[in-house]
Amino acid sequence: MAEQWVVLGEIIGVHGVRGGLTIRSYTDPLDNIFDYKRWQLDERREVKVLNGGWVGKRMVVQLAEHGRPLTDRDQAAALIGARICVPRSALPKTDELYWADLVGLAVETTDGRPLGEVVNMMETGANDVMVVRGDEERLIPFVREHVVHDVDLTARRVVVDWDPDFV
Repeated sequence: MAEQWVVLGEIIGVHGVRGGLTIRSYTDPLDNIFDYKRWQLDERREVKVLNGGWVGKRMVVQLAEHGRPLTDRDQAAALIGARICVPRSALPKTDELYWADLVGLAVETTDGRPLGEVVNMMETGANDVMVVRGDEERLIPFVREHVVHDVDLTARRVVVDWDPDFV
């Protein structure tokens, strides 16, 4: 079975002239992204985190590839837009679901009507929301028992109490 990769952030800019990069973290708390010392950029380019932290309101990282630090601004600029990935197996074990576990699952109503597939998750403050794309794009709150009745990772399916006409 192929390794499952989880996107933890993205490279959004350069910092300075010596190959520093600014990143956007999707972890909670944001600093947790630095707990992972090896990243795959877009699931294909392995880099090592030499150091990282906050510089003002920006998260900045210095990376190395093939044992050599990236020290050139142009090399760093070529990485802008790359997704920061780690293997699913590197995440801490938990009884909870990670958002990455839900992306790609089929969504159906309690009476078996297909609504589409979870393509993304988002946080609204009140609760997490599944972005489900099928014949329509639906934003379905991830609220256990009230809306989400079952998540079956083996069957790759989420069962929801949701009116298919509500988009």
